[in-house]
Amino acid sequence: MAVSIRLARVGRKNVARYRIVAADSRMKRDGRFLEIVGNYNPEAEPKQFDVKTERMAYWIKNGAQPSITVKNLLRQDKFWEKMEALDKGLASENLNVERRPERKRKAKVQKKKGGGE
Repeated sequence: MAVSIRLARVGRKNVARYRIVAADSRMKRDGRFLEIVGNYNPEAEPKQFDVKTERMAYWIKNGAQPSITVKNLLRQDKFWEKMEALDKGLASENLNVERRPERKRKAKVQKKKGGGE
């Protein structure tokens, strides 16, 4: 069974919140999953992202593949440094690893319709 770590949407219409889940890659996006590994709230200011470091490390060590979005969130949270510290036997709470600041994005430019003059 191929396990993927991906986002599963929860919350009501127009209020997106996500669970980070370990799921069989053949299941639907919001379907059955093996374990909830974390949460992500992109609407909060600043964006809230929390993950169970030990369980995420367990799934990755056993061959689970994180999706591109989850991989980017983990990179921003400096998860790989935390995982390395766990391998060395340090507790994740004792680390002085801080989350990277959010990336600033430019506003999308609106194209004008109707090229005729």
